[in-house]
Amino acid sequence: MGAPVGCVLHIVGADGEELPPGESGTIYFEGGTPFEYHNDPEKTKSSRHPQGWSTLGDVGYVDDDGYLFLTDRKAYMIISGGVNIYPQEAENILVTHPKVLDVAVFGIPNEDFGEEVKGVVRPVDMPADLEQAEALAQELITYCRAKLADIKCPRSIDLRAELPRHPTGKLYKRLLKEEYWAAARRSI
Repeated sequence: MGAPVGCVLHIVGADGEELPPGESGTIYFEGGTPFEYHNDPEKTKSSRHPQGWSTLGDVGYVDDDGYLFLTDRKAYMIISGGVNIYPQEAENILVTHPKVLDVAVFGIPNEDFGEEVKGVVRPVDMPADLEQAEALAQELITYCRAKLADIKCPRSIDLRAELPRHPTGKLYKRLLKEEYWAAARRSI
């Protein structure tokens, strides 16, 4: 959370129009130091709004006092049945469950909807058998659905002893997503 310094913020919806305070969208900056992606003119071009504003691909909203709140990265957005889903919302809920140490939520292929929400969780204690694992996964889905719209919650959750993280703590969600997408391609 913070207020902009040296620039003007614009929160923009999928239609390219600015959104009112409290609504999440792509964060654009007007003013400040211009930037370009190294040796990638297409990526640079895609980071510009028709008004000339720039984005780094973050998603968030501005409150009524003008404070910016980051909610996710646009690259992580899941599109399921035409609905934009930001996985950070489900991650923020699941990580508060007392049986969860770590969590990643991302989109996986779905034949009918394009993508569906998938969760991968590192539990505090790994279940002893498949039955306990399935019960915990269902408990976590139910927990999420009690606090967030069903479509934004994982349809399935896998449990793992570790999630891929950089030594600095950054979650390598991209590695998990690539693993699940590759598995889906192999099953076709």
